[in-house]
Amino acid sequence: MSSTSPSPSGTASHAASIANQTLHASLPAPLADHVPHIPETKAELKADAKAAASTASAQIRSLAAGGFGGVCAVIVGHPFDLVKVRLQTAEKGAYSSAVDVVRKSIARDGLKRGLYAGVSAPLVGVTPMFAVSFWGYDLGKTLVRKYSTVGPDDTLSIAQVSAAGFFSAIPMTAITAPFERVKVILQVQDQKLAPGEKPRYSGGLDVVRSLYKEGGVRSVFRGSAATLARDGPGSAAYFAAYEYIKRKLTPVDPVTGKTTGKLSLMAITCAGAAAGVAMWIPVFPIDTVKSRLQTSEGNVGVGSIVREVYGRGGVKAFFPGFGPALARAVPANAATFLGVELAHQAMNKVFG
Repeated sequence: MSSTSPSPSGTASHAASIANQTLHASLPAPLADHVPHIPETKAELKADAKAAASTASAQIRSLAAGGFGGVCAVIVGHPFDLVKVRLQTAEKGAYSSAVDVVRKSIARDGLKRGLYAGVSAPLVGVTPMFAVSFWGYDLGKTLVRKYSTVGPDDTLSIAQVSAAGFFSAIPMTAITAPFERVKVILQVQDQKLAPGEKPRYSGGLDVVRSLYKEGGVRSVFRGSAATLARDGPGSAAYFAAYEYIKRKLTPVDPVTGKTTGKLSLMAITCAGAAAGVAMWIPVFPIDTVKSRLQTSEGNVGVGSIVREVYGRGGVKAFFPGFGPALARAVPANAATFLGVELAHQAMNKVFG
């Protein structure tokens, strides 16, 4: 008498089916709906593998496009950023205006070093920083779609885009905080030099070594909380403004309301420029505190920095360099989003 035993694949399929049923039966309906489905057949397994590969490919492209956009932003925007930081951190009366910073910096250090002092840190850090920012934004949108209700055609509301933008700042802070610490130290060290005196630091690595020797990893990452406090709401405003303006500039059919064509590169550039301005307006005072915190020597806290800044000139003292920051935001962020879009177009042509 012979008996037929189930095949291994049949046993695995049956076990997966039981596991799915058990999970859905034991969990509350809202939670059970978000539990990943265990593949029960080879076809489902292949489909899941294909979807995972597609998701991984999209995330890699987001990383690459964000990195390229970041490089574009640094090349265009670093001189403006240098002026902003020097105005934020200089002693009262050191400079009369942004133009005065440029004039004195070039006279002291020449054109190249005068406008691009400290550029090595953001150039090295900006690729992973912007890459992680745009990757985090895409991941944030995925989470928003998974845990909230989206509109027709899988379109996120501006509030949902803003939430995804805030999320992007969380992983980005781990990279942004130490690189900005190095950048602002290099940007301001020349301000305190006497004529002919050599700078204390020769470059970014020299700064990192010195900071680590003085206070370990904690010193290198000083200002991380302030960086997140700036970049969380800043990124929320950044991506929300970009998406809102993009939607307003996208050609639509007046009758059906559906899009009738792609957004032009000029429109993308304008949306990126406006997004940069929207990012700085609500968070600039936090950036001032962060810059002073990261360039201060010794063990200082946020509270003492806030009191010091306020004592120098009240609320107005939190906005030095606001003009250069907005002036930088327009070309730098226009270059960022243009670079991201061009990178995506290039990768679509090469990889499909």
